[in-house]
Amino acid sequence: MNNRVLVTGSSRGIGKAIALKLAESGFDIALHYHSNIIAAEATESELKALGISVSKLQFDIGNREQVKKALAEDIATNGAYYGVILNAGINADNAFPAMTEEEWDQIVHTNLDGFYNVIHPSIMPMIQNRKGGRIITLASVSGIAGNRGQVNYSASKAGIIGATKALSLELAKRKITVNCIAPGLIETDMVNDFPKEMINQMVPMRRMGQAKEVAALANFLMSEDAGYITRQVISVNGGMI
Repeated sequence: MNNRVLVTGSSRGIGKAIALKLAESGFDIALHYHSNIIAAEATESELKALGISVSKLQFDIGNREQVKKALAEDIATNGAYYGVILNAGINADNAFPAMTEEEWDQIVHTNLDGFYNVIHPSIMPMIQNRKGGRIITLASVSGIAGNRGQVNYSASKAGIIGATKALSLELAKRKITVNCIAPGLIETDMVNDFPKEMINQMVPMRRMGQAKEVAALANFLMSEDAGYITRQVISVNGGMI
């Protein structure tokens, strides 16, 4: 079985943690980054040290032609992906009355169009492989419950959840599972300045989550043991909702 997994946004943060965990489980990794080549090369070295094969891809998930070209070249060279993990995304928080058109368009289009741009070109090679597969998207607690100052981000992540559930129905007969992980407050660059008192108020477990805790779930969903789990949204949020 081809055991390659594409992990978008895997040069750092949650994506990096997922890539490393999958590599420990023996998966080869298609490592994606947007622009930080230094971080990507550092992650590539860590992955290769685990004895797996790595291909490194650079593209903007919001740029359809760029994504299509990069994925087509990688698949032609290295074969179809067994798994795709749509982790990359962006945010630009602002109260809705003050939210600019650019803040709305950039977040909604990048995050939601990224679903189509990345997964669509990956699907037919996966189907033609006739080996089943795994697709995992990353949403957010904001996409389930909403969050102040994140109307744009919440809208994009809620859209990811809907798209994930619909796609799961189309691919179930192909033995390709499609699930969504919805993290809460996870220790990453995105929430570095989050006040501790707010964490205590919002999270029943009174701490942020760790990227490795999200990665552990992704690793399980990618495994053979998760073959009967599809169309699910699984939260990793310390009891926030």
